[in-house]
Parts: sequence; structure tokens; C-alpha cells
Amino acid sequence: MRFRRFSPRQRQVLTWWCGPETRDREAIICDGAVRSGKTLCLGLSFFCWAMGTFRGQRFGLCGKTAVSLRRNLLETVRPALEELGFRWEERVSRNQVKVRFGGWENTFYLFGGRDEGSAALIQGVTLAGVLLDEAALMPRSFVEQAVARCSVEGSRLWFSCNPEGPEHWFYREWIQKAEQRRALYLHFTMADNPALSPAVQARYERGFSGTFYRRFVLGEWAAAQGRVYDFFDESWVRPAPEGEMEQWRISCDYGTANPASFGLWGLREGVWYRVKEYYYDSRRCGAQKTDGEYAAALAELAGGRPVRKVIVDPSAASFIELLRREGWNVEKADNDVLAGIRTTAELLRKGKLVICDPCADAIREFSLYCWDERAEGDRVKKAHDHAMDDIRYFAVSAAGEEKGAVFSGTWVERGRF
Repeated sequence: MRFRRFSPRQRQVLTWWCGPETRDREAIICDGAVRSGKTLCLGLSFFCWAMGTFRGQRFGLCGKTAVSLRRNLLETVRPALEELGFRWEERVSRNQVKVRFGGWENTFYLFGGRDEGSAALIQGVTLAGVLLDEAALMPRSFVEQAVARCSVEGSRLWFSCNPEGPEHWFYREWIQKAEQRRALYLHFTMADNPALSPAVQARYERGFSGTFYRRFVLGEWAAAQGRVYDFFDESWVRPAPEGEMEQWRISCDYGTANPASFGLWGLREGVWYRVKEYYYDSRRCGAQKTDGEYAAALAELAGGRPVRKVIVDPSAASFIELLRREGWNVEKADNDVLAGIRTTAELLRKGKLVICDPCADAIREFSLYCWDERAEGDRVKKAHDHAMDDIRYFAVSAAGEEKGAVFSGTWVERGRF
């Protein structure tokens, strides 16, 4: 791995724990724009500090999931560390990494902070330090439990995150209280990453708008407001391509009292087209439908096409069971709303998802789907969101394909781009 030069901000991260002006700090917080070089320098600094300060100790490495932590952090820093002479032994089944350097050895445990129940995973262990990658995406209970585990003399805390809303607990409790917590707070912009060319930086700047532009390009803890997909208008709508598709899938947002929305997606040369849809509003029509009637509607939407997968609202348990009994290959959708919105916006702007003109209800909802500006934190209004939900389910499923599949190299993981 060839090292590029480090920016002044990155050098601060690399040396804060031994620098004369900052070595008395007990934590470091790095936030700011995407692709601003936070992860590499924070990870390198953490391992160098741990291996240069302790021997025979245990440390925590925390991410949204252990899988995302390996991909986003460990795969980034491992080549650089091995070039520096670190020796690395990973036990994937135990979520454990043993690192050796200069005759010293320490153990690093991987933890996923997906939800409130994740705090129990880290409870009880004693740590000499912890690094939390994308801390703002983890539940407060998990972060606080990780912090509480660091009881070894000289232990320190390491945080990185992209901004969320200004009412987010991490912003209020850690960033705004950095001095009180004896934490070094460093804010990053894309200019702080010398590995990012002007052309790539310009592409990222074009890739976001509205709230996400302020957060992920400007690095602001900005409130969500206005339309969710504020860039989308009828100029983004295209006709369905003629000819055969490479494969077919269907996405479903299930509703009885609320509307149900199904989308038929076809793949052509790396692009998924929403070519047709089914949308039923029981209130507007004056009658609710049964699971069986919805299953018949789905089969009619498929129209005899070889649908490889049906991605369904995970709360629709009885509908999922019926579809499986009828022979459909069903996948329960990931229902993380904010992460799904980011993924959908990313793939729409890249042209990897295309909405075709027969999908009138989806097009209508794009113009009406808004943030709830009265809610605490980031929430969307529970209105005009049914096609939006089924599109979000599909986008997350497609983006999560294994490397080598349709979106090879396009990983949009819980707020990362």
C-alpha cells in the first residue's frame, strides 16, 4: 500500500494521543463530510496508540454491524498496518482480531451496534479503549455501554461519524460538550483528504442535494426539511426499454386500511427499471382486500415473467407466508427508513434505478413525500409513502447484493456513500 501525504487535519488525528497540546485528552471525535479521510487516519491512529501503549489488553471496535465494520474500517487500515510491520490474525467466528507488533500482542473485539438490544453484546467486558465507527448511527444505549467498558487506566475513546440532525443525541451530548468531556473535536471536509481528486470531489458534490448535501458535502448537522427526494421531478421519468429484461423482481409495501403498493422491476445492462406497478387504496375504493386478493394482484403484475425475488414489507407476516406457500421466493425487506432513503437517493441519482412513465402513483408520491419538520430527529411524514416504501425496500435489497452482482462496487451501508 503506497501512502499518500496526510493533510494537516489527518496528522492531528494520527498524533493527538502523543502530542504535547492534546495528549491529556481522553477522547477524540471526528465528524464531517463523506470521503474526507476520517476512517483511515482514525483507524491507523487507534491501532498505533493501542499497540504502542498497552500489551496483553482488550480493545473494542464498534460499527453498525460487524460486517460493515470489517468492510469500512478493517479492510481499509489492515494493508497499511501490515506494511508498517503489524501482524494480524483474525478469528471471524469469534469477531476477534489479535494484533502483534514489536513483541507485544493485544486483542481487538468487533461489536455491532445495530439496535437497542446490541448493548447486551458488549456488557461485562473490560476494555483499554474503544473505537466507534459511525457512532451517530448506533443507539445511545450501545454507545454508552461501550464507553462504560473502558475502565483500564489510560483508556481512551475514539469516535467517527457523518452528521445527522442538530437534535441528535450524539451531537448534543458529545460534540457540543466536547470540552466538558475532555474530548478533542476535529471537523473534516473533503479538502482534508488529499487522496480525493478535484474530479471525484465534484462528483460527490453533484450526487447530493438538500439536507443530504448540507450533511454529507458541507458536513453540517442540518435539520431535515422539505421534500425527501427534492431533486426528483418528471424529467427523471423515462419510458420502459423495449425488448427482453435480464431478470425480474417485485417489491411490495403491504396495506389493508392503508394503501398497498407493488412495483415490477426489470434489469437491463446494470440498471433496474420500475416498468409497472400495482397500487390499491382501500379508503379511496371503499373496500379492503384479503391476502389472497393481493397475492392474485401480484401474480397479475408479474404477468408470467420469471420473477427471481419478491421483496416484502417485513411486518406483513401473513402475506409473506401465503406468498411462500404459493411458490414465490420472498425476501423480508430491510426497514431502516433513513438508511433506505439515502440508498434510494444515491441509486436514483446514479441512474441505477429508473422510474418508468406507467408508474403514476410512484411519480405522484415523489412530489409529496416530505420530512416531518415538527418531529424530533429525522422522520418522514406518514403520508404519501407507500410507493416510496416499496421503492426503498427494493433499493436496499439491490444495493446489498454481494460483490460481483448487479451493483458490484456500489455499497451504500447505513449512511455511507
